[in-house]
Amino acid sequence: MRLRCLGPLKIALIGCCLMQAASAAELRVLSAGAVEPGLRAAVERYERASGDTVQLTFATAPVLRERAGSREAATAAGFDLLVAPVAVFDAIAAAGTVRSDRATLGSVGVGIAVRPGAPKPDIASPDALKAALGAADTVVYNRASTGQYVTQLFARLGVADAMNSKTLQVADGAAVVQRLMQGRGNEFGFAPITEILLHKDRGLVYAGPLPAELQNRTVYQAGVAAQPHDEAAALRLIKHLGSADVQAALRAAGID
Repeated sequence: MRLRCLGPLKIALIGCCLMQAASAAELRVLSAGAVEPGLRAAVERYERASGDTVQLTFATAPVLRERAGSREAATAAGFDLLVAPVAVFDAIAAAGTVRSDRATLGSVGVGIAVRPGAPKPDIASPDALKAALGAADTVVYNRASTGQYVTQLFARLGVADAMNSKTLQVADGAAVVQRLMQGRGNEFGFAPITEILLHKDRGLVYAGPLPAELQNRTVYQAGVAAQPHDEAAALRLIKHLGSADVQAALRAAGID
């Protein structure tokens, strides 16, 4: 077998590649599901630029609070970055599981969706939305931040008792979409606008946002874990998430 002699340039290039491979980090991000479309795009850019790999795990706000609510829980969850609503960060602040410096990704509003072929409800005003809720056969929403607000919204509109027999609460935004796609009759669902837009290619119909007077926007931030597996890489990623290019990509995904 003949051995070919490599020139200095090739040796240098191979050396650079080996150094990059050796220094590449593996990061774990625990995130709220409402920012999934924009976050995935931002992480893909980061992986291409850095050589690091990022594992994304999505969960509802109550689960995020549970997994980051104590040192023991955070260690078991093993995340390097947490992406969550501001309310979650405030709730876990005393636990010291996430550093105080955060990058704000943006906010997500609440929208209404129906399956293909279903009539769009009139939601142009609070009175119209109240009438649409009364006429609906079933109204679907999640147990995450959006669902918590929807429950408050029913009380605000004075329809909480009337809605008890016609609401279906599911785990998360993806489950809302799945239910709507399999639904029938006069049925519609509340979900983060980002989640609805993510499934438009499956035929899900975006009926529109809540009326401005009733809209609720949840602000999402990213924070580095108190003890990340690779501190330098975690700091690189959060800096990337706060960059102007990433902010533009997030806005394109409905995260304003």
